[in-house]
Amino acid sequence: MNLLALPAFDDNYIWLLHDGARALVVDPGDAVAVLDALDRLGLDLAAILVTHHHGDHTGGVADLLDRFPAARALGTARGEGLSGRVQAVQDGERLEQLGLVWQVMVTPGHTLDHCVFFADRQGALDAPLLFSGDTLFSAGCGRLFEGSPQQMADSLQRLAALPVDTQVCCAHEYTLANLRFAMAADPDNAPLAAYQQRCAGLRAEHRPTLPARLGVELLINPFLRCTEPAVVRSAQARGADPSDPVSVFAALRQWKNEFR
Repeated sequence: MNLLALPAFDDNYIWLLHDGARALVVDPGDAVAVLDALDRLGLDLAAILVTHHHGDHTGGVADLLDRFPAARALGTARGEGLSGRVQAVQDGERLEQLGLVWQVMVTPGHTLDHCVFFADRQGALDAPLLFSGDTLFSAGCGRLFEGSPQQMADSLQRLAALPVDTQVCCAHEYTLANLRFAMAADPDNAPLAAYQQRCAGLRAEHRPTLPARLGVELLINPFLRCTEPAVVRSAQARGADPSDPVSVFAALRQWKNEFR
């Protein structure tokens, strides 16, 4: 399997996974970027996975389905322009695409219709693979546009329980900005400081910081560390109840919204 991050807009990644003949794409906000890659590599489009309804994730779905009418678009997304184009899937459903079995996990928080797609190590996959959309970012998580802190905290904990060697394919290159916040929330975290240096080096070379590794995220992502004493103290200073991880998460998320 070959995994590519196709840049789109200012900071989006459209993920493309292919076996040399057939491909699936995730959150194609821009059809042109996908079509260019498919044409360049001589690939047929088998499937489109959609994590949620925001336009920068869905804007290219219709054009891709028009070009590849045999392809299927799959997800829980609802919204203008998606009716009848995206086949609805359910939490826990298993999908067979590109010779792999994908588990659908509904992860409300960023939006109420958000889902992610997870494939454990199998066949041609060297490591488990998670397309996390805008739920989990490296060193961060998505804004709460529709869901509650409880919903997002629960969604993140579901993802945190996946195998530690899972490759996390986020939909945005937000890593350096997230790391600046993470250092403020967890300033004495040595793995975090080392990861920040590594990612800064990658971006200086115009290389993606993604996919991330879940085991690393458990060490450096404050939104996955809401019971760690240092993170709890930082959140408590901003009004969180230190005995309630959801309160800690909510305080961190509000702080991140305002962080500059």
